[in-house]
Amino acid sequence: MNNIQLEGIGMTSRRTRERLINRLREQGIRDEAVLEAMRATPRHIFVDEALAHRAYEDSALPIGFNQTISQPYIVARMSELLLAGGPLKRVLEVGTGSGFQTAVLAQLVDNLCSVERIRPLQEKARTRLQMLALRNVQYLHSDGGMGWPAKAPFDGILSAAAPEQVPAELLAQLAVGGRMVIPVGGSRGQQLKLICRRDENNYETEVIEGVHFVPLLSGTLR
Repeated sequence: MNNIQLEGIGMTSRRTRERLINRLREQGIRDEAVLEAMRATPRHIFVDEALAHRAYEDSALPIGFNQTISQPYIVARMSELLLAGGPLKRVLEVGTGSGFQTAVLAQLVDNLCSVERIRPLQEKARTRLQMLALRNVQYLHSDGGMGWPAKAPFDGILSAAAPEQVPAELLAQLAVGGRMVIPVGGSRGQQLKLICRRDENNYETEVIEGVHFVPLLSGTLR
């Protein structure tokens, strides 16, 4: 992929991207580092070419395997919530998906560990992040609900899929003082939650807003 393709033209141009950043500001995103990471990430390379003209709409788009690339507002909001407690050294992402959220986070944290249960999606995502020269990401093909115990504890955990209840494995892998941003709920509705681990045994949970994510499923696909 050449520089022209990365920069985009027409509906994928820098000007179109800047309009998205302006919309994110209007929706309340205030963290300048997050906005700059969103601006620097060419979302159009994370979707099929047939959908590239819609890449800078504030909407979720299909990426295959019954998965979606999250709407830009949600990516920015979750990133902002995760970073609100200060700089993060090691972060776990549950659900690599297209790699768009991965690319944004990789610009904001020191080390990112990304888990994905669908191998073809993760392989595509890895290729895209290599194109963008983002080299601080490690990948694991595994059941996301199990996290990545060998890399724990994590200063931050972000989940791009919704369990009906927060997995105990993820809570255990969150460092004391760490923050988790995760959608929780089932068919009756989901809520985006911010969970902070105060000490070994105590967590504080704040409900942020209603959301709609794909469910966090167990098992893996090759």
